[in-house]
Amino acid sequence: MWLTWRQHRAEALAVGLLIAALGIILYVLGEPMRALFPQGIEQCTVVPVARDCQLAVNRLQQGYGYATPMLILLNFVPFGIGAFLGAPLLAREWESGTWQLAWTQAVPRLRWLAVKLGALGALTMLSALMFSAAVSWYRQPLDLFGHFQIDGFDVVGIAPMAYALFAFALAAAFGLLLRRSLPALAIALVVFVAVRFTVAGFLRPHYRAPIRLSEAIPPGSGEVRTSTANAKDWIIDQGVRDSTGRHLSSLETAIVEHKAMDAGLDPTTYLHDNGYQRWVVYQPANRFWPFQLIEGGLFVGLSVILFVLVIRRIRRRAD
Repeated sequence: MWLTWRQHRAEALAVGLLIAALGIILYVLGEPMRALFPQGIEQCTVVPVARDCQLAVNRLQQGYGYATPMLILLNFVPFGIGAFLGAPLLAREWESGTWQLAWTQAVPRLRWLAVKLGALGALTMLSALMFSAAVSWYRQPLDLFGHFQIDGFDVVGIAPMAYALFAFALAAAFGLLLRRSLPALAIALVVFVAVRFTVAGFLRPHYRAPIRLSEAIPPGSGEVRTSTANAKDWIIDQGVRDSTGRHLSSLETAIVEHKAMDAGLDPTTYLHDNGYQRWVVYQPANRFWPFQLIEGGLFVGLSVILFVLVIRRIRRRAD
């Protein structure tokens, strides 16, 4: 443990400073947002929404548009935490030429590896937990708009801990294979982004079967698109279908609406009278935590596989 601290204290301190700096920045940026809700954010989740809450929400939407791109960029923080600690874990021993010395001491190399993986892995998850807590506090007013998006789901809850652990295992594995820290970091980043993109775009929407809702378009409503009962629900897909059940593209829907307006008719009334329906596919907001657990378990599982591969390779070298 003492040797692990001596070898990796610079990275550990750098990660600590990063989390502290992010915490301060998020606190400074988050206080004005929370000040928009002097009666508490919870008061604005009650239906019907009070007028003061509606005004506060409008000011939040108009004055804090930078929050979404900033939170999207914060998706790289779990990678930075995990990979910064994981890449030099094994690669540095080859870079500095100390691997033979490290593995010929009284402590068996597998025990040496287990201590390093355990200590730095725990530090990775603790740092990611602190990061998630800071973002969750900052993002609380924005939760009024839902938290299934990439600027919410991916940076709060337990998901950042799983992402960071995966980045740590990925960087450690590539460090072992390439024996160089910087190339290991670069390749780990490419693989990390590819896996995250695949999971978020193709697997996450189907962790549980989405709910499909279809309804007639109310005449004179002025609203063609359908909606769910909860504004925080995750809308996966939505649109309009004709009387035969065929789904119209956005362009086709716009053409039908303009055709109705050219004829002097209300578009929703025209669509209703001609048998058009609006439909939506969504995941309810109350599935947020089950989805967090599923995705967290998925990335922890991938991390365990990588750890096993690292251990097997080190053991094979020992034999």
